[in-house]
Amino acid sequence: MCVRLNLLAFLVTVCLASAAQTAAQELPSKPEPTPVPSDLHGEVVQNPAGPCVKPPPMIQIQDYYGPFHQLIGKFTQKLDRLSVRDPHYKPGAALCSLEIRDKFFLFLRDSADPETFLAAGFDAGISQAKNNDPQFGQGTLGYAKRYGVTYLDEVQFRAFKEFIYPTIFSEDPRYYRIGQGASKARRFLRPFKHMIVAYNDNGKPMFNFSEWLGEASGTSLSNLYHPGNRRGFGPAAENVGMDVGLDIGYDELREFWPELARRLRLPFRDESEELQMNAAPPEK
Repeated sequence: MCVRLNLLAFLVTVCLASAAQTAAQELPSKPEPTPVPSDLHGEVVQNPAGPCVKPPPMIQIQDYYGPFHQLIGKFTQKLDRLSVRDPHYKPGAALCSLEIRDKFFLFLRDSADPETFLAAGFDAGISQAKNNDPQFGQGTLGYAKRYGVTYLDEVQFRAFKEFIYPTIFSEDPRYYRIGQGASKARRFLRPFKHMIVAYNDNGKPMFNFSEWLGEASGTSLSNLYHPGNRRGFGPAAENVGMDVGLDIGYDELREFWPELARRLRLPFRDESEELQMNAAPPEK
């Protein structure tokens, strides 16, 4: 589990390296987004629960500028897919809830994301180097076995945290980004709060059952096909704690992704956010 922290560091390094490359070369100016009225940040639609704000659509790969940015975009779309802007700029407004099928497709897209395959390959390589699960052996066959079970880890953890428990508890599996307008300290602490407080399908705060039950269930299930896993409460609690820490790291990236994306000259889902925040009162 802990080796995935190295992958998170790798992704951050790639982003910073691309920022340096962008700054070091002269690129044609990226077209400015078309200004939109401040009351149209997200589409207001009607659903059975009443008026709600629908997040902007996902950025497509063809919207990225040039092949290098398109490559980076394939590994950063996950940050946008699982994060939405908290509509605090609209008093009383809530985000449109995800239907069961929406949560299922969110899980499927995340499982097929290039970053998921990269994470599985990275973890399998580290696992082989450390000879974890020695029953799998070494060589190409040993790596293939480790890759298979590591990818299964990625998928089944996501199934619990993005579909199964969010469906059971009517919980929204997305991260609610505060965005600009709040202090950086408040934004930095938001991912820590998210590990405890999530939102239900009606936009009301609730305990984050999906995070903790998902981690516990995924860890228990992985023991069935990882013959070298340490058993018992202590090792399981250690793995859960490290995975929760990793999720906090990804949520930090999601919270500050708009600023980082601007620096990297990448499009992002809430690209009109700056225009909206100029017209919205600051977050207290």
